[in-house]
Amino acid sequence: MTNRNQAVGAYGERCAVRHLIETGLRPVARNWRCATGEIDVIAWDGPVLAFCEVKTRRGGEFGSPAEAVVPAKARRLRVLAARWLAETGTTAEEIRFDVLSVRLPAAGPARVEHLKGAF
Repeated sequence: MTNRNQAVGAYGERCAVRHLIETGLRPVARNWRCATGEIDVIAWDGPVLAFCEVKTRRGGEFGSPAEAVVPAKARRLRVLAARWLAETGTTAEEIRFDVLSVRLPAAGPARVEHLKGAF
């Protein structure tokens, strides 16, 4: 991944976290990593713990950002979530997996779409 793509991804994650906070979610972890992968954002939505994947795109030529979350990625996120829960000892009444699609237009502010319970 190029430095430019990393910068775009990092900016998209900041926009996504700002959106989560503005809509009442409470982030508890960002960019949690282990040997098998990374979870972008983990946030409380009331009693529900949301494991969030953030995808950012500058244009539409590669489809919507959410389309990049393929079944293999969803399976990996489920495994990572179970590992995070076990390692932290966190319990939740319910967990869900969300996707935050961030589009960066050529001009104007980023647009964030929050797909709750995406998979």
